Amino acid sequence: MDSTVRFGERAADYARFRPSYPIALVEALLAGFTQPDVADLGAGTGISAALLAACGARVVAVEPNAAMRAAIAPHANVATVAATAEATSLADASVDVVTAFQAYHWFDADAVLREAARIARPRARFAAVWNERDLDDAFTAAYQRIIDRYVLDDTERARIAREGTIDGDLCRHGWTSVRSIAVRHDRSLDWDTLVGVARSSSYLPKSGPAYAAMERELRALYDAAAPGAARFALIATAHIGERGETTLVE
Repeated sequence: MDSTVRFGERAADYARFRPSYPIALVEALLAGFTQPDVADLGAGTGISAALLAACGARVVAVEPNAAMRAAIAPHANVATVAATAEATSLADASVDVVTAFQAYHWFDADAVLREAARIARPRARFAAVWNERDLDDAFTAAYQRIIDRYVLDDTERARIAREGTIDGDLCRHGWTSVRSIAVRHDRSLDWDTLVGVARSSSYLPKSGPAYAAMERELRALYDAAAPGAARFALIATAHIGERGETTLVE
């Protein structure tokens, strides 16, 4: 399925249940800029755009999916654009930071990095960010084992592979000081959030017998958890490249 339309029926669950990102990581992505202009590519339902705006950025949320774009909450410092990451429609040299939260794996790497170079000012930063599950945590690992039995396609394998290529992609396209930072964060779960996260994932069933079976397994996991143990242990990782004399994040 075309990646620009595959989340249309999951937009409500995505907006309500997908995890956020640590403020410390978002602040690091904006370090060295004062009220930067940010192009947030594949912005989805605006989770990352809202965080960037809260940290002082002026954000253009670039999102091709109408249902996802409609779920972006109004914010004085967030504008939305109906466009793809590879063809944003933004002006040349118009942004200080280009971000892709939980989205880079959907893009054509060469096309999106050419577009990022076009819209970036001479002094600019690119960051691709993913939330990863920390499988050293028992509950998180048990959730992973359950959903692995119900995957509909190889999206997750492809995502992991693309995260492994991002640093090389950035270097190839002239971004310098390429590096990554990681911030661990936990998310407590009630039952609605646990099953809602699964429903928001495009590679898992959303209805039918397979969904019902997956939900039963998730319910058993949730009910068996000790008090406070129903949580996702997450590691937010940002892969970063620089252009010009930016202040490197630590």
